[in-house]
Amino acid sequence: MACRKNEHAPRVVDGTGATLPYPLYARWATEYAHVDPNVRINYQPLGSGAGVRQIADGVVDFGATDEAMSEAELERAGRPLVQIPTTVGAVVLAYHLDGVEDIELTPELAADVFLGAIARWDDARLRAANPGVAFPSQPITVVHRADGSGTSAALTTFLSRHSATFRERVGPGKIAHFPVGIGAKGSDGVAAFVRSTPNTVGYVESAYARAAGLSVARVMNRKGKYVPPTLEAMDRAARRAIGLSIVDADDELAYPIAALSLLVVPRDARDRAKGEALARFVWWAVHEGQRFAEAEGYAPLPPDLVARAESTLRELRAAGAPIFGGG
Repeated sequence: MACRKNEHAPRVVDGTGATLPYPLYARWATEYAHVDPNVRINYQPLGSGAGVRQIADGVVDFGATDEAMSEAELERAGRPLVQIPTTVGAVVLAYHLDGVEDIELTPELAADVFLGAIARWDDARLRAANPGVAFPSQPITVVHRADGSGTSAALTTFLSRHSATFRERVGPGKIAHFPVGIGAKGSDGVAAFVRSTPNTVGYVESAYARAAGLSVARVMNRKGKYVPPTLEAMDRAARRAIGLSIVDADDELAYPIAALSLLVVPRDARDRAKGEALARFVWWAVHEGQRFAEAEGYAPLPPDLVARAESTLRELRAAGAPIFGGG
């Protein structure tokens, strides 16, 4: 379904939400300006919580989240909304330890670090899991998101499935209340803090860790394999998607804290021209736009998720009329 120029298209389509996919969304906005010069995509990475809230309130034309909106959230929205998968990312445990570049963490160890139960880098349990690694005799500084985020949701969902204590004390969700640590806003804020502060550990999307030059831990998946957050490992997780979740995939080669990014758009846009412009952009993003994913550190959507996105896009309407000719 090719994109068509529309001289009546609005100049700006506004969106906000998840920071996890922002490097890719920014690339898409730049590239799409060449596809349709009449449309400009303005995306602000304010966190998944803000994306869900602002699209539900009708403040923006589209929202973005790394955790699918719940049935309750969809029911509370002022209008019918649909969720469209766009790309696959990975939440990594990034750390700053001078002289240490390769560590492995089980879900249980990671949970205890973020609970404060493991408070020092030279804790016996960390040393036992990483023989030969010269951990410093220093306290661990935990850095976490201060804002509501799908990145937090992916991490807390994963840790809650493997640690009963973490599930009871923190639990899964976009807004996580960790008992220890320092809050920073956005994945870029967490990455900057970890980069500038020795003996820290935090969680960010892998593209941010790569851009900041941070070391990341290999995390044990549910098959007992320590897996780095490679594009192949993200793809393996995405191919085991259950609904709109790819956390803790049942595949021995899958990275366990993978996240599926979603755009949230109105099922029936009030403004015909703007609704058409947004729908054409999203169609382009899940097709031609996927070729830019790997360069930005994301895994392209596997075919079944592309098909799911197509099906949802064909349902879209604007001012009551089908956008894509009724499918």
